[in-house]
Amino acid sequence: MMYLTVAAEAAGGSAAFPPFNSWHFPSQLFWLTVLFGVLYIALSRFILPKLGGVIEKRGDTIADALDEAARLDEEAKEAKKAQELHLAEARAKARETADKARAKVDAEIAAETQKVDAELSERLAEAEQRIQKVRSDALSNVESIAADTTQTILGRFGVSVSQADAKAAVARAAKS
Repeated sequence: MMYLTVAAEAAGGSAAFPPFNSWHFPSQLFWLTVLFGVLYIALSRFILPKLGGVIEKRGDTIADALDEAARLDEEAKEAKKAQELHLAEARAKARETADKARAKVDAEIAAETQKVDAELSERLAEAEQRIQKVRSDALSNVESIAADTTQTILGRFGVSVSQADAKAAVARAAKS
C-alpha cells in the first residue's frame, strides 16, 4: 500500500480516486443527465410501448381463451342436457317397445292357452263319452253276468229260474 501512495505522489497527483475529485463533478452530472434522458426517451418511446403491446396482446389472448372456454362449457352443458333428453326418450321408447312386446306375448300365450284348453275340453268330452260307453257296456255285461250267476247259484240249490226272471231280479236289486 505504501508503494501506491509513493507512486501517486511521484506522478504529481493526490492520493484520492480521480473520479471523486470535486472538479469532475460538473461533467459527471452533465453526462448523467444526458444518459438518463436518452435512456428515458428510449424506454418511453421504443421499449415500453412494445412491452405494453405484448402484455396487452397476452391479456387479450387470455381473455379470448377464457371466453372460448366459457362458450365451450356452455355447449358441453347443452350437449349433456340434449344427451340426457335423448337418453330419457330412448328409455321411454324401450319401455314402450317392451310393454308392446309383453302385451303381444301375453296375447299369444292367452290365445295358445285358449286353443289348448279347447283341445283339452274336446278330448275330455270324448274321453267322458268313451268312459260312459265303456261303463254302460260294463254295466250291461254286469247285469247279464249277474243274471247268469244268479241262475247258476240257484241251479245249485235246485231252483230253476228263467233268464228273464233272473234279469228282472238283478235289475230290481241294482235300483235299490
